[in-house]
Amino acid sequence: MSAPDRITLRGVTAVGYHGVFEAEKRDGQPFIVDAVLFTDIRPAAASDDLADTADYGAVAQVITGIVSGEPFDLIETLTERIAVAILEAVPVGAVEVTVHKPQAPIPVPFTDVTITAYRERP
Repeated sequence: MSAPDRITLRGVTAVGYHGVFEAEKRDGQPFIVDAVLFTDIRPAAASDDLADTADYGAVAQVITGIVSGEPFDLIETLTERIAVAILEAVPVGAVEVTVHKPQAPIPVPFTDVTITAYRERP
């Protein structure tokens, strides 16, 4: 069996109010999301019709809506909610979501904090 086809969105960015500290919920910060959609692109390639594939523009809107919406304490929760919402929104077999929190309140120099979740359609 071959590996599934992938549609990848990188760097979808929105301001969110997620974190355990009061300042994070009050001031917000940018969150960056990468999403890999696992699907078979052959039907869309044959028809050349957006209706036969995962609309990555719609996925980007799902992501930004969740990031800028209800605040969560943990980015684990944010990551899970995004993954589940993508599976509900577009016809893919699985999704891998990585949430970046580059401005996390960590008192030492760092580049990024990420959480990655892989979820399959039930």
